[in-house]
Amino acid sequence: MSETLDLKALCEQCIEIAREAGEKILDVYNSEYSIQEKDDKSPLTDADLAAHNIIVKRLSALTPDIPVLSEESAKLPFEERQSWDTYWLVDPLDGTREFIKRNGEFTVNIALIQNHKSIIGVIHVPVLDVDYFGWKQGGSFKIENRGESKTISVRKQAGEKLVVAGSRSHGSEQMQAYMKNLGDSDLLSMGSSLKFCLVAEGRADLYPRLGLTSEWDTAAAHCIVEQAGGYVTKTDMSPLDYNTKDSLLNPFFFVFGDNNRDWSAYLDPETE
Repeated sequence: MSETLDLKALCEQCIEIAREAGEKILDVYNSEYSIQEKDDKSPLTDADLAAHNIIVKRLSALTPDIPVLSEESAKLPFEERQSWDTYWLVDPLDGTREFIKRNGEFTVNIALIQNHKSIIGVIHVPVLDVDYFGWKQGGSFKIENRGESKTISVRKQAGEKLVVAGSRSHGSEQMQAYMKNLGDSDLLSMGSSLKFCLVAEGRADLYPRLGLTSEWDTAAAHCIVEQAGGYVTKTDMSPLDYNTKDSLLNPFFFVFGDNNRDWSAYLDPETE
């Protein structure tokens, strides 16, 4: 199927879809809204559902033969998913906690997965009106305020003092130990998939995620980082893949631009 897909054209369509979802999110963001609690105790707002509905509707119309897996849709059993060669993987509102805090650090994430790899990634930042996007063998780009697209790339050589992207809402003891082992570094705290974007555009050297995430949290950003020349790996430095098991939770992982360093060397032995 990959030979018949126009990845650039699909990516451009996804940018429009993500922006439309972003407008729905901002409608809720700028009003009074309700907050529900999902089974895993994570928050769910009217904005998550509004964005989910528009993205699923638009993607289903764009590519009727490609299934859509969204965070807010019914969790499909692996028995059904494992037969998928190609599918859309969507987080309609990544960073719901940041949305609730009203700090603007939340995104719309749309990815196309094929053979367990992310081949299209689109991230829209509604509050800033910024788009990050990339597609397989096409490069990675950034658009600010609907202007011209600019190529982005990772920092290929980490400096003596590292710049590390970290979570705004999900710190951990393991992360603290890792940062101590890294030595002299500056921590850039950021919500949602924007941490990946810091690496993709060369503003950070490394994003170590030593905590739980789901596949829809990482898929869009994964493509953007790789097409910007970077890497997303498990903590043993092997590739991070999608839709390979029953659980949709990711293992711990690293995002980086400089592959001349073994980022796993700074882990405490007991860290997964």
